[in-house]
Amino acid sequence: MSGVIVTGPPKADARDVEALGRYGVATVSEAMGRTGLLGPGLRPVQQGVRVAGTAVTVLSWPGDNLMIHAAVEQCGEGDILVVTTTSPSTDGMFGELFATALARRGVRGLVINAGIRDTQELRDMGFAAWSRAVSAQGTVKATGGSVNVPVAIGGQVVRPGDVIVADDDGVVVVPRERARETAEASEAREAKEAAARAAFLDGQLGLDRYGLREKLAGLGVRYVTYAEHTGESGS
Repeated sequence: MSGVIVTGPPKADARDVEALGRYGVATVSEAMGRTGLLGPGLRPVQQGVRVAGTAVTVLSWPGDNLMIHAAVEQCGEGDILVVTTTSPSTDGMFGELFATALARRGVRGLVINAGIRDTQELRDMGFAAWSRAVSAQGTVKATGGSVNVPVAIGGQVVRPGDVIVADDDGVVVVPRERARETAEASEAREAKEAAARAAFLDGQLGLDRYGLREKLAGLGVRYVTYAEHTGESGS
């Protein structure tokens, strides 16, 4: 296929990206109305790492990493490389050499809807990565694709310059126009959860804090004793 390499796309404000990086993927998704998640299939090769950055997107032919080479040139400080393929692929399209080149340019991590390899080396060098698969299978450099165009992963569209937040729970995309409002909503959600956490530590039940007893009653859910439920006397 032919393709295009788009240069200089608009990006979310760095201050908003930094603000979003303070919150977990679950919090950010909930703050956007439970949207933006790229699906449970993208898993981290490391643990205990959270990154946030602006997307540089790649659309590649399966089993061909030519366009990742082209994308490295378009990456800079604070970016996250986001790669997908035109059809499903698990080939190891990305490894330690790519990570070395990207780290040199200030890239914060990789999200790839395909395979990755050299995982131990990536962990050793501290390069954060999330992938659909881990595979030693190599690739070719033979087919054109595109860089910095909208791509679809897990039913979500990722555009160049959108914010990517990734942690142990997965990956979420925040449209660049919504970065600031989402950061503010995430802060409010964290404050609400902190209050709930304190209440639970004090012994309060979620049933009472969230008014769920009334909801259960409204749904016709009843409390009955064991004897009432089983017809046994219990003696």
